[in-house]
Amino acid sequence: MPLLPEKLKEDRFSGEDKARKKVCLFLILTLLLSCIGWFLVTSATNAGDYQNLLVFTIFTMWCPGISAVITRFYYQRSFAGFGFCMGKPLWLLLSVIIPIFAGLLMFGSAWIFGIADFNNAKASVIFSTGFIIPFVSAIGFNLFAAAGEEIGWRGLLVPEMAKFMGFTKLALISGAIWTLWHFPLIFFSTYSGAGPLWYSVLVFVPSVMGAGLILAWLRLKSGSVYTAILFHGFWNYFIQQFYPSLTVPTEASDMMLGEFGWACAILYLVLAAVFWYFRGALPDINKGVSKTGSS
Repeated sequence: MPLLPEKLKEDRFSGEDKARKKVCLFLILTLLLSCIGWFLVTSATNAGDYQNLLVFTIFTMWCPGISAVITRFYYQRSFAGFGFCMGKPLWLLLSVIIPIFAGLLMFGSAWIFGIADFNNAKASVIFSTGFIIPFVSAIGFNLFAAAGEEIGWRGLLVPEMAKFMGFTKLALISGAIWTLWHFPLIFFSTYSGAGPLWYSVLVFVPSVMGAGLILAWLRLKSGSVYTAILFHGFWNYFIQQFYPSLTVPTEASDMMLGEFGWACAILYLVLAAVFWYFRGALPDINKGVSKTGSS
């Protein structure tokens, strides 16, 4: 293979250096803003101020997005690079379908095997025409909240990291950062499962790491941050609200279902393995970096 001309080498390394600087500034700003959000959420939780808790939680979820906007404007004087484009409908559709069917698989298994009962009374309300407006409103709200995170994590962090490292390393590091970002909410707020705290952490880590890999793959493959927003928003609604409302919980189902259930961890790891297997199908964002996981 012929050597790259010196000008192309300089441009490539200059681009990689600038991408690293963007990542560093983004992470610093996210940490600083999130500290404010974590403090507000924790204070509201301790005070039992649940009216403001939701507002503070949404602010915290938007800290990565706000940080990403500031970072891009500082370095580029524009907002190019976020991936605010639709891309192929296939990837948008997949981003919606996976959370719906993954949730159905988890909760449906619990209903079928008697781990939890199906809530017929609630189902009669949910599957009625009167629920259309609340359903659309709930989806819209969850997409708005998810957008705050995804504009940061997958709108800036993932594509910028892809300029100087391979996919496997990128997915693991970005997933680990995303996981750690949730820890203050888990340890000091109400964001945890029904079981002991150690169990919530035990199942949450592989779940978010797996989700991070999937979201990174979808973002890079589609070129659209909307795939990550759709996946995240639909997942939050169907796993945290829709399917739980159709379920009569038991002690066993509390340990199995939801974001802090063992079924979620297993499912995300399986899905992540599938997406990682197809990492070779990802485009080369940086021609000087292997797309298969080496940096």
